[in-house]
Amino acid sequence: MLDSMKIIVKWLLCAAALLAVTYIYSGVQVQSFGSAMIAALVIGLLNTIVRPVLVILTLPVTIITVGLFLLVVNGLMFWMASGLLGGFHVASFWAAMLGALIYSVLGLLIDRLVAQLFSE
Repeated sequence: MLDSMKIIVKWLLCAAALLAVTYIYSGVQVQSFGSAMIAALVIGLLNTIVRPVLVILTLPVTIITVGLFLLVVNGLMFWMASGLLGGFHVASFWAAMLGALIYSVLGLLIDRLVAQLFSE
C-alpha cells in the first residue's frame, strides 16, 4: 500500500514538474494538468523501456564523451514523448534538450522529497 502511494505521489509531482518546465522555458508547452500527467507517465515509461536500449547502443559515444552523451539520450526521450502525445509539445530538439535538463533537475528534487516523505 505504501509503495503504491509513493508511486502516485511521485507521478503527481512529476506532472507538476512538467508544468513548471513550461513556466520556466517557453520551448516546452503542456495544455493542462491532465496532459502533464499523461506526459509524465509516457516519459517514465520511455525512460524505463527505451532509454536502457539507447544507453547500451550509444555506450561507445558515451564513454568517449565521459557520460555527456546521456544528456542527448535524455533529450531524445523527452522529444519522443512530445511526438507521441497531443497535449505535450516541444519546439525542437534543442528545446527538448533544455526541457529534459530542467525536468531532470526537478526530478532529482522530487526523488529526494518522496524519499523523505516515505522514509520508514
